[in-house]
Amino acid sequence: MPTDWAALYEAMYGDLVRYLYRKVWDAERAEDLAQETFVRALRHNPDNPRAWLFTVASNLARDEARSAVRRRRHLELVRAEIEADPPAASSPSADAERRERVEAVRRALERLSDRDREVLLMWDGGLSYTEIAANTGLARSAIGTTLARARSRLVTAYEEQERRDVASD
Repeated sequence: MPTDWAALYEAMYGDLVRYLYRKVWDAERAEDLAQETFVRALRHNPDNPRAWLFTVASNLARDEARSAVRRRRHLELVRAEIEADPPAASSPSADAERRERVEAVRRALERLSDRDREVLLMWDGGLSYTEIAANTGLARSAIGTTLARARSRLVTAYEEQERRDVASD
C-alpha cells in the first residue's frame, strides 16, 4: 500500500519540528530541517516512514549541530530563537523570565548524555517505545527505564542550573 505523504506530513510535521527544535534550538532551522527530512523521504519512499523520518531528522540535526559548533554559532542561534518568537502581548519581565527558562532548559539538556537527550527528545517528538528502540539500538524493554532515568537526570540538571543561577545573582 503506497504511503499517503500528505496525511503523514499533516500528522507528523509538528512533532518533527518540535523534536528538531530541541536539537538545534532555532525554530526556523528546525522547520527547514523538517522540510528537508520530508524531501528525502519522498526520494527514498521508506517502508516505515515515521521511524525513518525521525532517524533522518536526527542525522540532519546532528550534522547541523556539528556545523554550528565548528562555526561557534550555537549561542547566536539560541539568542535568535528567543528574540524571534516572543509570546504575544507579554510584559518585558515575562519575556525575560521566559528567556531565562528556555536557556536553563537548554543548558540542562546539554548536560545529559547523548543517549539520554536523544531518547527524551524522540519521546517528546511522539515516537513510540518501539520506534525509539529501533532508532537508538536499545532494547524496547529498556526504553521505559531509560526514559525515567533521563527525565530524573534532566530535572536534577535543571534544578542544579537554577541553584547556580540564583547563587550568581
